[in-house]
Amino acid sequence: MTDIRPTLGVGLVGYAFMGRVHSQAWRSVGAFFDLPVRASMTVLAGRSPSVADAAAGLGWTHAVTDWRDLVARDDVHIVDICAPGDAHAEIALAALAAGKHVLCEKPLANTVAEAEEMAAAAEKAAARGVLSMVGFNYRRVPAVALARDLVAAGRLGAIRHVRAQYLQDWIVDPEHPLVWRLDRERAGSGALGDIGAHIIDMAQFVTGEAVTGVSALTETFVRERPLPGGGGRGPVTVDDAAVFLARMTGGALATFEATRFASGRKNALRLEVNGSLGSLSFDFESLNDLWFHDHTLPPEEAGFRRVIATEAGHPYAGAWWPPGHGLGYEHTFTHEIRDFLEAVATRTPPAPSFTDGLQVQRVLAAVEASAAADSHWTPIP
Repeated sequence: MTDIRPTLGVGLVGYAFMGRVHSQAWRSVGAFFDLPVRASMTVLAGRSPSVADAAAGLGWTHAVTDWRDLVARDDVHIVDICAPGDAHAEIALAALAAGKHVLCEKPLANTVAEAEEMAAAAEKAAARGVLSMVGFNYRRVPAVALARDLVAAGRLGAIRHVRAQYLQDWIVDPEHPLVWRLDRERAGSGALGDIGAHIIDMAQFVTGEAVTGVSALTETFVRERPLPGGGGRGPVTVDDAAVFLARMTGGALATFEATRFASGRKNALRLEVNGSLGSLSFDFESLNDLWFHDHTLPPEEAGFRRVIATEAGHPYAGAWWPPGHGLGYEHTFTHEIRDFLEAVATRTPPAPSFTDGLQVQRVLAAVEASAAADSHWTPIP
Protein backbone atom coordinates (compact mmCIF):
# COMPACT_ATOMS: atom_id res chain seq x y z
CA MET A 1 0.00 0.00 0.00
CA THR A 2 1.27 3.45 -0.92
CA ASP A 3 2.08 5.69 2.04
CA ILE A 4 0.25 8.96 1.33
CA ARG A 5 1.26 10.71 4.53
CA PRO A 6 3.23 13.94 4.08
CA THR A 7 6.97 13.63 4.67
CA LEU A 8 8.89 16.01 6.91
CA GLY A 9 12.63 16.18 6.40
CA VAL A 10 14.68 16.34 9.57
CA GLY A 11 18.08 17.95 10.07
CA LEU A 12 20.05 17.11 13.20
CA VAL A 13 22.84 19.34 14.50
CA GLY A 14 25.39 17.42 16.56
CA TYR A 15 26.32 13.74 16.66
CA ALA A 16 28.01 13.19 20.01
CA PHE A 17 26.17 11.47 22.87
CA MET A 18 22.90 13.39 22.60
CA GLY A 19 22.97 13.36 18.81
CA ARG A 20 23.27 9.58 18.85
CA VAL A 21 20.36 9.32 21.27
CA HIS A 22 18.17 11.53 19.09
CA SER A 23 19.19 9.58 15.98
CA GLN A 24 17.98 6.37 17.63
CA ALA A 25 14.66 8.06 18.40
CA TRP A 26 14.17 9.32 14.85
CA ARG A 27 14.92 5.83 13.52
CA SER A 28 12.43 4.10 15.82
CA VAL A 29 9.50 6.49 16.20
CA GLY A 30 7.70 5.49 12.99
CA ALA A 31 8.04 1.79 13.73
CA PHE A 32 6.16 1.94 17.04
CA PHE A 33 3.76 4.87 16.78
CA ASP A 34 1.06 5.53 14.17
CA LEU A 35 1.83 9.07 13.09
CA PRO A 36 0.04 11.45 10.73
CA VAL A 37 3.36 12.28 9.04
CA ARG A 38 6.53 10.49 8.00
CA ALA A 39 9.91 11.69 9.28
CA SER A 40 12.82 11.49 6.88
CA MET A 41 16.31 11.54 8.40
CA THR A 42 17.59 13.94 5.79
CA VAL A 43 20.84 15.53 6.96
CA LEU A 44 23.29 15.51 9.86
CA ALA A 45 25.49 18.52 10.64
CA GLY A 46 28.77 18.45 12.55
CA ARG A 47 31.98 20.46 12.49
CA SER A 48 34.33 17.54 11.84
CA PRO A 49 34.82 15.85 8.44
CA SER A 50 33.97 12.61 10.26
CA VAL A 51 30.34 13.73 10.17
CA ALA A 52 29.95 11.82 6.89
CA ASP A 53 30.86 8.53 8.56
CA ALA A 54 28.63 9.38 11.52
CA ALA A 55 25.70 10.11 9.21
CA ALA A 56 26.09 6.76 7.47
CA GLY A 57 26.30 4.91 10.78
CA LEU A 58 23.38 6.69 12.41
CA GLY A 59 21.01 6.53 9.45
CA TRP A 60 21.15 10.06 7.99
CA THR A 61 21.05 10.43 4.20
CA HIS A 62 23.33 13.46 3.88
CA ALA A 63 26.03 15.18 5.94
CA VAL A 64 27.28 18.79 6.14
CA THR A 65 29.99 20.46 8.19
CA ASP A 66 28.14 23.74 8.67
CA TRP A 67 24.72 23.87 10.35
CA ARG A 68 23.84 26.89 8.17
CA ASP A 69 23.85 24.61 5.13
CA LEU A 70 21.40 22.34 6.94
CA VAL A 71 19.04 25.19 7.78
CA ALA A 72 19.14 26.48 4.19
CA ARG A 73 18.00 23.19 2.65
CA ASP A 74 14.50 23.08 1.17
CA ASP A 75 14.15 19.40 2.10
CA VAL A 76 14.61 20.13 5.83
CA HIS A 77 11.40 21.01 7.69
CA ILE A 78 12.50 20.24 11.25
CA VAL A 79 15.79 21.25 12.88
CA ASP A 80 16.81 19.18 15.90
CA ILE A 81 19.52 20.92 17.95
CA CYS A 82 21.86 18.66 19.94
CA ALA A 83 24.87 21.00 19.96
CA PRO A 84 26.39 22.39 23.19
CA GLY A 85 24.44 25.15 24.90
CA ASP A 86 26.48 28.03 23.52
CA ALA A 87 25.17 27.24 20.02
CA HIS A 88 21.48 26.81 20.83
CA ALA A 89 20.36 30.41 20.41
CA GLU A 90 22.08 31.12 17.09
CA ILE A 91 20.90 27.90 15.47
CA ALA A 92 17.35 28.10 16.78
CA LEU A 93 16.89 31.73 15.79
CA ALA A 94 18.16 31.06 12.27
CA ALA A 95 15.99 27.97 11.89
CA LEU A 96 12.83 29.71 13.09
CA ALA A 97 13.51 32.66 10.78
CA ALA A 98 13.85 30.18 7.90
CA GLY A 99 10.44 28.67 8.70
CA LYS A 100 11.74 25.42 10.21
CA HIS A 101 10.14 23.73 13.19
CA VAL A 102 12.69 23.44 16.02
CA LEU A 103 13.35 20.84 18.69
CA CYS A 104 16.09 22.13 21.01
CA GLU A 105 17.85 20.19 23.73
CA LYS A 106 17.77 21.51 27.29
CA PRO A 107 18.61 23.82 28.88
CA LEU A 108 17.15 26.17 26.29
CA ALA A 109 20.15 28.54 26.34
CA ASN A 110 23.17 29.58 28.36
CA THR A 111 21.67 32.85 29.61
CA VAL A 112 18.28 34.35 30.37
CA ALA A 113 18.84 36.98 27.68
CA GLU A 114 19.38 34.30 25.03
CA ALA A 115 16.36 32.35 26.25
CA GLU A 116 14.19 35.47 26.16
CA GLU A 117 15.22 36.13 22.56
CA MET A 118 14.50 32.53 21.61
CA ALA A 119 11.10 32.51 23.32
CA ALA A 120 10.11 35.76 21.62
CA ALA A 121 11.19 34.41 18.23
CA ALA A 122 9.30 31.19 18.85
CA GLU A 123 6.14 33.11 19.68
CA LYS A 124 6.39 35.10 16.45
CA ALA A 125 7.12 31.95 14.47
CA ALA A 126 4.11 30.17 15.99
CA ALA A 127 1.86 32.86 14.49
CA ARG A 128 3.15 31.63 11.09
CA GLY A 129 2.55 27.98 11.97
CA VAL A 130 6.21 27.29 12.81
CA LEU A 131 6.46 25.34 16.07
CA SER A 132 9.19 24.75 18.65
CA MET A 133 9.79 22.59 21.71
CA VAL A 134 12.46 22.07 24.39
CA GLY A 135 13.75 18.54 24.91
CA PHE A 136 13.04 17.78 28.55
CA ASN A 137 12.85 14.07 27.83
CA TYR A 138 12.18 12.87 31.39
CA ARG A 139 8.62 14.18 31.08
CA ARG A 140 8.12 11.28 28.70
CA VAL A 141 8.97 8.48 31.14
CA PRO A 142 5.63 6.62 31.42
CA ALA A 143 5.82 6.59 35.23
CA VAL A 144 6.47 10.36 35.33
CA ALA A 145 3.63 11.07 32.90
CA LEU A 146 1.41 8.87 35.08
CA ALA A 147 2.47 10.90 38.13
CA ARG A 148 1.38 14.06 36.35
CA ASP A 149 -1.99 12.46 35.53
CA LEU A 150 -2.54 11.49 39.19
CA VAL A 151 -1.77 15.01 40.42
CA ALA A 152 -3.94 16.59 37.71
CA ALA A 153 -6.81 14.29 38.71
CA GLY A 154 -6.60 15.56 42.30
CA ARG A 155 -5.39 12.27 43.77
CA LEU A 156 -2.74 14.04 45.88
CA GLY A 157 -4.96 16.94 46.93
CA ALA A 158 -3.15 20.16 47.85
CA ILE A 159 0.60 19.88 47.23
CA ARG A 160 2.59 20.46 50.43
CA HIS A 161 6.15 19.25 49.74
CA VAL A 162 8.32 18.62 46.68
CA ARG A 163 11.72 16.89 46.92
CA ALA A 164 13.84 16.61 43.81
CA GLN A 165 17.34 15.21 43.39
CA TYR A 166 19.59 14.43 40.45
CA LEU A 167 22.69 12.57 41.58
CA GLN A 168 25.60 11.48 39.38
CA ASP A 169 29.27 10.66 40.01
CA TRP A 170 31.00 10.82 36.65
CA ILE A 171 33.50 13.55 37.59
CA VAL A 172 34.35 12.50 41.15
CA ASP A 173 37.89 11.62 39.94
CA PRO A 174 39.91 14.89 40.02
CA GLU A 175 41.90 13.62 37.02
CA HIS A 176 38.82 13.45 34.80
CA PRO A 177 39.63 15.74 31.85
CA LEU A 178 38.32 19.26 31.41
CA VAL A 179 35.50 18.46 28.97
CA TRP A 180 33.19 21.11 27.51
CA ARG A 181 30.54 20.55 30.16
CA LEU A 182 32.99 22.02 32.70
CA ASP A 183 33.49 25.21 30.70
CA ARG A 184 31.02 28.01 31.44
CA GLU A 185 31.43 29.56 27.97
CA ARG A 186 30.25 26.32 26.35
CA ALA A 187 27.84 24.90 28.91
CA GLY A 188 26.44 27.97 30.70
CA SER A 189 26.62 26.27 34.10
CA GLY A 190 27.60 22.92 35.54
CA ALA A 191 25.46 20.40 37.40
CA LEU A 192 22.88 23.16 37.84
CA GLY A 193 22.08 23.60 34.15
CA ASP A 194 23.00 20.14 32.95
CA ILE A 195 20.96 18.04 35.37
CA GLY A 196 19.35 20.59 37.70
CA ALA A 197 17.31 21.88 34.77
CA HIS A 198 15.73 18.43 34.46
CA ILE A 199 14.48 18.25 38.05
CA ILE A 200 13.19 21.82 37.92
CA ASP A 201 11.17 20.99 34.82
CA MET A 202 10.02 17.63 36.22
CA ALA A 203 8.87 19.11 39.52
CA GLN A 204 6.92 21.82 37.72
CA PHE A 205 5.49 19.39 35.17
CA VAL A 206 4.30 16.82 37.71
CA THR A 207 2.82 19.33 40.16
CA GLY A 208 1.48 21.76 37.58
CA GLU A 209 3.04 24.53 39.66
CA ALA A 210 6.00 26.85 39.10
CA VAL A 211 8.98 27.76 41.26
CA THR A 212 8.51 31.32 42.54
CA GLY A 213 11.71 31.90 44.54
CA VAL A 214 14.90 30.19 45.74
CA SER A 215 17.63 30.23 48.37
CA ALA A 216 20.70 28.44 47.05
CA LEU A 217 24.23 27.16 47.56
CA THR A 218 26.61 26.02 44.82
CA GLU A 219 30.11 24.54 45.03
CA THR A 220 32.98 23.61 42.74
CA PHE A 221 34.90 20.82 44.48
CA VAL A 222 37.67 20.37 41.88
CA ARG A 223 38.78 23.70 40.50
CA GLU A 224 41.42 22.53 37.99
CA ARG A 225 41.49 19.53 35.71
CA PRO A 226 43.76 18.04 33.02
CA LEU A 227 43.22 19.47 29.55
CA PRO A 228 41.89 16.91 27.05
CA GLY A 229 44.77 15.41 25.13
CA GLY A 230 47.38 16.56 27.65
CA GLY A 231 49.23 19.84 27.79
CA GLY A 232 48.64 20.92 31.34
CA ARG A 233 45.59 21.79 33.41
CA GLY A 234 42.81 24.32 33.10
CA PRO A 235 40.24 25.93 35.40
CA VAL A 236 36.78 24.48 36.00
CA THR A 237 34.46 27.45 35.52
CA VAL A 238 31.12 25.88 36.45
CA ASP A 239 29.52 24.46 39.58
CA ASP A 240 29.97 20.82 40.53
CA ALA A 241 26.88 20.82 42.75
CA ALA A 242 23.88 23.00 43.56
CA VAL A 243 21.33 22.76 46.37
CA PHE A 244 18.41 25.10 46.91
CA LEU A 245 15.18 25.64 48.78
CA ALA A 246 12.20 26.86 46.82
CA ARG A 247 8.57 27.90 47.06
CA MET A 248 5.97 26.75 44.51
CA THR A 249 3.06 28.82 43.23
CA GLY A 250 0.56 26.81 45.30
CA GLY A 251 2.55 27.43 48.47
CA ALA A 252 4.38 24.09 48.63
CA LEU A 253 7.88 23.91 50.08
CA ALA A 254 10.47 22.39 47.77
CA THR A 255 14.08 21.20 47.96
CA PHE A 256 16.35 20.57 44.98
CA GLU A 257 19.79 18.96 44.78
CA ALA A 258 21.89 18.50 41.64
CA THR A 259 25.39 17.07 41.86
CA ARG A 260 27.92 15.17 39.79
CA PHE A 261 29.83 14.22 42.96
CA ALA A 262 27.48 11.67 44.56
CA SER A 263 29.84 8.67 44.62
CA GLY A 264 28.05 5.53 43.51
CA ARG A 265 25.04 7.29 41.99
CA LYS A 266 24.96 6.97 38.22
CA ASN A 267 21.70 8.60 37.16
CA ALA A 268 19.58 8.90 40.29
CA LEU A 269 16.91 11.36 39.25
CA ARG A 270 14.40 11.32 42.10
CA LEU A 271 11.14 13.10 42.79
CA GLU A 272 8.79 12.85 45.75
CA VAL A 273 5.60 14.88 46.06
CA ASN A 274 3.52 14.95 49.25
CA GLY A 275 -0.04 16.24 49.21
CA SER A 276 -3.00 16.46 51.56
CA LEU A 277 -4.58 13.31 50.08
CA GLY A 278 -1.54 11.26 49.10
CA SER A 279 2.05 11.07 47.92
CA LEU A 280 4.09 9.74 45.03
CA SER A 281 7.74 8.87 44.56
CA PHE A 282 9.91 8.19 41.49
CA ASP A 283 13.56 7.22 40.95
CA PHE A 284 14.91 6.98 37.40
CA GLU A 285 17.26 4.17 38.40
CA SER A 286 14.01 2.12 38.63
CA LEU A 287 12.33 4.03 35.84
CA ASN A 288 9.37 1.74 35.23
CA ASP A 289 8.17 2.08 38.82
CA LEU A 290 6.00 4.75 40.40
CA TRP A 291 5.31 4.54 44.13
CA PHE A 292 1.92 5.91 45.13
CA HIS A 293 0.32 6.38 48.55
CA ASP A 294 -3.41 7.04 48.88
CA HIS A 295 -3.86 8.75 52.23
CA THR A 296 -7.67 8.50 52.04
CA LEU A 297 -7.53 4.76 52.72
CA PRO A 298 -7.90 3.40 56.26
CA PRO A 299 -4.53 3.27 58.06
CA GLU A 300 -4.70 -0.52 58.06
CA GLU A 301 -4.61 -0.52 54.25
CA ALA A 302 -2.53 2.57 53.57
CA GLY A 303 1.11 2.76 52.52
CA PHE A 304 3.16 3.22 49.40
CA ARG A 305 2.37 0.73 46.67
CA ARG A 306 4.42 0.00 43.59
CA VAL A 307 2.85 0.69 40.21
CA ILE A 308 4.73 -0.86 37.29
CA ALA A 309 3.99 1.65 34.54
CA THR A 310 4.04 -0.75 31.60
CA GLU A 311 0.34 -1.40 31.10
CA ALA A 312 -1.28 -0.55 27.78
CA GLY A 313 -3.27 2.19 29.51
CA HIS A 314 -0.20 3.91 30.93
CA PRO A 315 1.17 6.90 28.98
CA TYR A 316 3.19 5.77 25.94
CA ALA A 317 3.65 2.20 27.21
CA GLY A 318 0.98 0.63 25.02
CA ALA A 319 3.03 1.24 21.87
CA TRP A 320 5.82 -1.05 23.02
CA TRP A 321 6.03 -4.44 24.74
CA PRO A 322 3.65 -6.59 26.80
CA PRO A 323 3.04 -5.48 30.42
CA GLY A 324 6.03 -5.99 32.68
CA HIS A 325 8.54 -5.76 29.83
CA GLY A 326 10.36 -2.61 30.89
CA LEU A 327 11.25 0.45 28.88
CA GLY A 328 14.56 2.34 29.05
CA TYR A 329 16.26 5.70 28.72
CA GLU A 330 16.16 5.72 24.93
CA HIS A 331 12.38 5.35 24.83
CA THR A 332 11.88 8.76 26.45
CA PHE A 333 13.36 10.42 23.38
CA THR A 334 11.19 8.38 21.02
CA HIS A 335 8.16 9.56 23.02
CA GLU A 336 9.43 13.14 22.86
CA ILE A 337 9.78 13.03 19.08
CA ARG A 338 6.41 11.29 18.72
CA ASP A 339 4.76 14.15 20.64
CA PHE A 340 6.62 16.77 18.61
CA LEU A 341 5.63 15.22 15.27
CA GLU A 342 1.99 14.96 16.41
CA ALA A 343 2.07 18.64 17.37
CA VAL A 344 3.62 19.72 14.08
CA ALA A 345 1.18 17.64 12.05
CA THR A 346 -1.87 18.98 13.90
CA ARG A 347 -0.53 22.54 14.36
CA THR A 348 -0.91 22.12 18.12
CA PRO A 349 1.48 24.05 20.39
CA PRO A 350 3.92 21.45 21.76
CA ALA A 351 5.07 21.26 25.36
CA PRO A 352 7.42 22.13 26.89
CA SER A 353 7.54 25.30 24.81
CA PHE A 354 10.42 27.75 24.52
CA THR A 355 8.51 29.86 27.04
CA ASP A 356 8.62 26.90 29.44
CA GLY A 357 12.33 26.62 28.76
CA LEU A 358 12.73 30.32 29.52
CA GLN A 359 11.01 29.86 32.87
CA VAL A 360 13.46 27.10 33.79
CA GLN A 361 16.32 29.35 32.66
CA ARG A 362 15.08 32.05 35.03
CA VAL A 363 15.11 29.58 37.90
CA LEU A 364 18.69 28.59 37.02
CA ALA A 365 19.72 32.26 36.98
CA ALA A 366 18.01 32.90 40.30
CA VAL A 367 19.85 29.94 41.88
CA GLU A 368 23.20 31.35 40.72
CA ALA A 369 22.28 34.85 41.91
CA SER A 370 21.19 33.55 45.32
CA ALA A 371 24.33 31.45 45.76
CA ALA A 372 26.49 34.46 44.87
CA ALA A 373 24.67 36.54 47.51
CA ASP A 374 25.13 34.19 50.49
CA SER A 375 21.90 32.29 49.79
CA HIS A 376 19.77 35.44 49.76
CA TRP A 377 16.11 34.68 48.94
CA THR A 378 15.74 35.40 45.22
CA PRO A 379 12.30 35.64 43.54
CA ILE A 380 11.74 34.31 40.03
CA PRO A 381 10.62 37.10 37.65
